[in-house]
Amino acid sequence: MQNFIKINEEDNVVVALKPIPAGEVLRIGVRDEDGAKEEIREIAALEEIPAGHKMAVLDIPEGGSVIKYGYCIGNAKEDIRAGGWIHTHNLKTALGDLLEYTYEPVLAKEGQKPGEERTFMGFLRPDGRAGVRNEIWIIPTVGCVNNVATSIAARANAWLSSPEGAAVRERVEEVIAFPHPYGCSQMGEDQEHTRQILADLVNHPNAGGVLVLGLGCENSNIDVLKPYIGDYDEERVKFLVAQECEDETAESLELIKKLAAHASHAVRQPVSADRLVIGMKCGGSDGLSGITANPLVGRFSDRLISCGGTTILTEVPEMFGAETILMNRCADRELFQKTVALINDFKQYFKSHNQTIYENPSPGNKKGGISTLEDKSLGCTQKSGSAPVRGVLQYGEQVRTPGLNLLSAPGNDLVAATALAAAGAQIVLFTTGRGTPFASPVPTVKISTNSGLAGRKANWIDFNAGGLAEDKSMEEETERLFDYVMEVASGRKVCSEEAGYHDMAIFKQGVTL
Repeated sequence: MQNFIKINEEDNVVVALKPIPAGEVLRIGVRDEDGAKEEIREIAALEEIPAGHKMAVLDIPEGGSVIKYGYCIGNAKEDIRAGGWIHTHNLKTALGDLLEYTYEPVLAKEGQKPGEERTFMGFLRPDGRAGVRNEIWIIPTVGCVNNVATSIAARANAWLSSPEGAAVRERVEEVIAFPHPYGCSQMGEDQEHTRQILADLVNHPNAGGVLVLGLGCENSNIDVLKPYIGDYDEERVKFLVAQECEDETAESLELIKKLAAHASHAVRQPVSADRLVIGMKCGGSDGLSGITANPLVGRFSDRLISCGGTTILTEVPEMFGAETILMNRCADRELFQKTVALINDFKQYFKSHNQTIYENPSPGNKKGGISTLEDKSLGCTQKSGSAPVRGVLQYGEQVRTPGLNLLSAPGNDLVAATALAAAGAQIVLFTTGRGTPFASPVPTVKISTNSGLAGRKANWIDFNAGGLAEDKSMEEETERLFDYVMEVASGRKVCSEEAGYHDMAIFKQGVTL
């Protein structure tokens, strides 16, 4: 196996696939000074290059561009010699603040040509959407009833496991509470976003039944929340106000038994892959993220879109530095303008709080070899594949258009993954080079960027993309990931589900009263 990779022929760096000792000589294809042709040069590492980190293959002057993925990822802080280690000590971002953009559309691919129809075993809902789980969800309207909701879920699951619950146990998979600290003492858009996210989860197709649990005196009480939920099936959605009950736990359990009886009528059946909506997110990235797992998810996205399905890319701050790639893949000028607003509105959000726009990458990212936000963003956006952008969604907005969509949400793992679920994703693909045990309201597939992580944390990692840095081909790994996602959509539990993890987080954007 080669111990380095040059991602793009225009690059003036290579990425170490394993540690390169100081003095080791590498044979690397390098373009001549005129850029006319490539020649093989022998370049000795001037110092140890850690795995996932960058080594210069040309002399780069102070202020010169460092090129990776075929794009500038920042400027050299000092002269860097060929064979030198490039990282935060000698590389700085080249990004500015609010920018002007020009629509320069490129011929984006529609993904692979349609092949045989693919199906999964899912739950068709009356509104035409499909669920990949048939769970009962407890949605608190306010943080004051979080512990009550969690207690109710525990008692309801105990009932499901009892002889009394046997009649529905085979078809109702679990009762899950989604505690959160909001729903009161909020103002303006901050409060509106909380209400919209809660309503989105109430309407999610993975929930065969929903208990909306309120306190009674909160700003986002049940009567206020109902218009956001819209029309609903009274057999599928039940409401309970704790202040109006003598024993809210006992009454909730009776309602859950009714919800479970209703949900038990749903059965898994073959469903076309065009009903799948898959969220795409990364976290704890390393130097291999943009080489293995993220491009693999991009190929998966293209593959699903070719079947008529839908994917959603989010974490807007991690598009900074690579946003023009997405803008120029917009299917029309209106979508381009929406993407410009998506980017600049998020930058303005940073500025309005007097925060640095480019306060990224994280310490874990840097340890893994990512040096600047451009470096991270160019790797992050690999998850978008090559399909045109067909939709741009505001936070809390649900997906309506098949194909690739962009969603406004921050980079925070729990907040972004929840936003993907609220937008309609039945599954989230989460790539990681550092590892994480977190979950989201929907099955969250952890995809490791390197085989070492997959081996160390088999209780966290569901799919290893590290073989792409070894001897696996992108074509075979794409098909293997596609097959795995179809299995998850058909009921196979991911690691976080097996562990009983179910997280939810709402984007806090305003003052607290």
